[in-house]
Amino acid sequence: MEWIKRCIPYVVIILVVILTRTFIVTPVRVDGTSMYPTLKDKDIILLKKYDQNYQYGDIVILNYMKTKLVKRIIGVPGDSIEVVDGKLYINMKKVDDPYSSITADFSLLELGYSKIPEGYYFVMGDNRSASSDSRMIGLIKKSDILGTASFRIFPFNAFGSVK
Repeated sequence: MEWIKRCIPYVVIILVVILTRTFIVTPVRVDGTSMYPTLKDKDIILLKKYDQNYQYGDIVILNYMKTKLVKRIIGVPGDSIEVVDGKLYINMKKVDDPYSSITADFSLLELGYSKIPEGYYFVMGDNRSASSDSRMIGLIKKSDILGTASFRIFPFNAFGSVK
């Protein structure tokens, strides 16, 4: 009976860790260079599963064909998206985007939409020339977005928030 009393704190700790990873936050390893220079290959970031109010500029982790992709939200429902001569336009207004200068011309019309429908998002990697994103794979369903990432935990010399 004494050993059961000694095991209870360990069982509680294990349950807290499992519940936290399942419902609140979990580490995710960046695979590839599509988010360079913001994130590098093998960086480890924290996925906030509870954050589902996605906004322009958020870094999100999404499920795509059974893999996790890390991308940035560029367009939200109701937006029109265009890249012309290296400049990003959202709803026909030029947006300050440090990565659009390396982006080939693109229009949401190429995907068959004039505006992003409700429940969908347009995402791109920061390293536009090396990113498979909404320009290729299409709009992303909200249900395929696992959450946001705004904190890097590895490597330790880059520990801290990411934007």
